[in-house]
Amino acid sequence: MLKVSAISCIPKLKTILRSNKLYFIICIFLSLEVLIFTKIINYQSIYENPNVLEGKVIEVEEKTNYYTLTIKTPEKVICNIQKGTIDITNILGSKVRVEGTKKELLNNTIPNNFNYKKYLYNKHIYLSFEVSNLKVLKDGSIFYKIKRGFINRINKISDKDLQIKNYLNLFILGNNDYLDTDLYDIYKTNGIWHLFALSGLHYSIIILFFEKILSRFKFKNFIITAFLLFYLFMVGYKISLLRVVIYYILKNILNYLEIDLSSLKIFWLDMFIVILVNPFIVCDIGFLYSYIITFFLLLKQRKIKGSYFKVLLIISLISFLASLPITINLNYEINLLSIFVNLLVAPFITFGVFIVSILSFIMPAFLPILKIMVTILEDLNIILNNYKIMMIIPKIPYILIIVYYLILYFMFKYNSIKFFISLISIVLINILLPKLDSNYYVYFLDVGQGDSAILLSPHKEEVIMVDTGGTFTDYHPAKNTVIFLKSLGIKKINLLITSHGDNDHAKDTLYLLDNYKIDNIILNKNEENTLEKEIRVKGHVVSTYSSSYFSYLNIFDYNTSNDENKSSIISYFKIRKYNFLFMGDVPKEIENKFLNDYNLPVNFLKIAHHGSKTSSSVNFLKEVNPNLAIISSGRNNIYNHPSSEVIENLEKLNIKYLNTQTSGTISIKVSQNDYKIKTYEP
Repeated sequence: MLKVSAISCIPKLKTILRSNKLYFIICIFLSLEVLIFTKIINYQSIYENPNVLEGKVIEVEEKTNYYTLTIKTPEKVICNIQKGTIDITNILGSKVRVEGTKKELLNNTIPNNFNYKKYLYNKHIYLSFEVSNLKVLKDGSIFYKIKRGFINRINKISDKDLQIKNYLNLFILGNNDYLDTDLYDIYKTNGIWHLFALSGLHYSIIILFFEKILSRFKFKNFIITAFLLFYLFMVGYKISLLRVVIYYILKNILNYLEIDLSSLKIFWLDMFIVILVNPFIVCDIGFLYSYIITFFLLLKQRKIKGSYFKVLLIISLISFLASLPITINLNYEINLLSIFVNLLVAPFITFGVFIVSILSFIMPAFLPILKIMVTILEDLNIILNNYKIMMIIPKIPYILIIVYYLILYFMFKYNSIKFFISLISIVLINILLPKLDSNYYVYFLDVGQGDSAILLSPHKEEVIMVDTGGTFTDYHPAKNTVIFLKSLGIKKINLLITSHGDNDHAKDTLYLLDNYKIDNIILNKNEENTLEKEIRVKGHVVSTYSSSYFSYLNIFDYNTSNDENKSSIISYFKIRKYNFLFMGDVPKEIENKFLNDYNLPVNFLKIAHHGSKTSSSVNFLKEVNPNLAIISSGRNNIYNHPSSEVIENLEKLNIKYLNTQTSGTISIKVSQNDYKIKTYEP
């Protein structure tokens, strides 16, 4: 009776699944679910200030100086362990007890940069933990032991073949942590990075392989499904693979029930399941790339035919257009040659490097072949990178993204050139939008323990930068500055003023010269140190500059031998009816000289030397008397900047102040008759 009842339900199920109304209802339901769970409900950690946690290690990532463990307790927790302090060999999958302290998660403090706190929040991680001690309580399951076996097999490759090990980690385990940063940037610039992420195409190759060798087996679909689920676990449930696995399972179930459903409708059911289980998945870049590109490819699947290279060209073009808004809001620039680079490189990676990587993992005799192929791949991309045509495009507002995809949908559906023209118009409108802004902006950037500020004229026509920040390590704060400038559609810096040659003010000038366009640079007039000499060699150093938008006064008078701080450039800008004074790192004696030589009105004062007690005397602050003082200092800095003495001086004189340490980047928008302050708190 039960079997008969189930069979009788199939026609009804077939009717329901074929109805377009069902998919409209699914869209409405998913939209409401995503809105409620990701925007209305606010989640936070169940732990207040823990010092001991117990849970299972479900992920291990290797960074430059530390390891990151994701531990599943009653909630997921990110745990950081300094390299060389604790042995974490074969810890994946184990139940552990960790001791340590809570580490505060921070938002991005420079606008339009990657937000690590939000990224973790979307993965249901609300707590970061700094580990001082770790104890294994119980070993992992057989599945984790197999995964560790895979990892150990890759790691057994000698350090001489580190290059090969990186690609095996990529294509076997979907792990890109080990790839060289510079090489990653080249792949990203060339627009082919998606080819290295395990995707539906890679899984399709695996499925085809198994279908061939298991063609005579009665339960081949069951065996393939079991393998796909196991491999999905092995690569950490990558969303692009999850999509393919669910699609494959759904298709087999529908075939078994003899329900003929279009690929597009199966796709919608696939997406419905994924979002229903985890609404936050819509915030995942991998999800957006995978599902949006797949949707438009399925929409045009009947037109994707012809020779291999013609098909590849059509797929590359559709993928490029479908992913364009995502790529723009991720990188704020595109390589116009990326479609053609894909045509050249995609077959080599997909049917060459990927397949040989699998063979090399199974049979190490293929490693020399893989090494040759990888070397060719890297050299080819370095060459192609020299011919890139980059186009900076500002951040696209959400409303324009929606309009873009609606136009793209109708363009693919009706094959009309009018829609393509409209599509180009959307991109052009987005490029022109920043040019319509008639306000001035001054950004005091949060570059840690350093100084950096950007002044923007109306319509983004002129950009002046005062200092760049910099550290004594390989970390470059200006990398975030470049991303920020690109997000505004800014293509160059007209003038860079380096107040003096200390690392925390000027070191990242070299990074900017390598990665961005700077027309003019002004250095202070004391004897040049090694850093300043390098800047002079690489950049166009000038002694004067005529601004089109800023009333600009540059005070060079205080050249005091080799003391960089005393020789800091003091910069003064008049923006409409407001005045901005940048004091560099000058000490009190130079501040006093400045007061004796100049009597200038000041509305906004950039406090000297990060709020050090060597500067900002009561007398100086009293005479200048700004509307607002800005202090640029790093969180938990070793100098204890700003000093309590300077803070007391400001409070004694009732001078309002903001500190990048607590306020993040501080922006001041100057309109015709007023100004508006905005902060980007960590």
